Amino acid sequence: MSEIAKTIGQRIRNYRTQKGLSQEKLAEMSGCHPTYIGQIERGEKNATLESIEKIASAMNVSLSKLFEKIGENNSDSYPLKCYDLVASKSKSEQEHFYRILVEIDQYKNQ
Repeated sequence: MSEIAKTIGQRIRNYRTQKGLSQEKLAEMSGCHPTYIGQIERGEKNATLESIEKIASAMNVSLSKLFEKIGENNSDSYPLKCYDLVASKSKSEQEHFYRILVEIDQYKNQ
């Protein structure tokens, strides 16, 4: 599958897990089949824009947020790689990552 399908699928999975939703619950909320949600998250299916909109709406995530920075030449973009990594974690884990980064930055500046 294409890189964009994989990226969008991973972002959907990140937001879904961040919100504590199972694939089944997201499928129910969006009107999609649970198998389809799994295929999208794994980047195995090219979802229609209509399906992506339903899924994003069910998670209360804007399409602009879901498609943020896609299509830009970011293959070596460490900020984007960090964003995708941190976004895949729970709020608590995100807070820990942030504190670690702040401490590293403070240590570096001493």
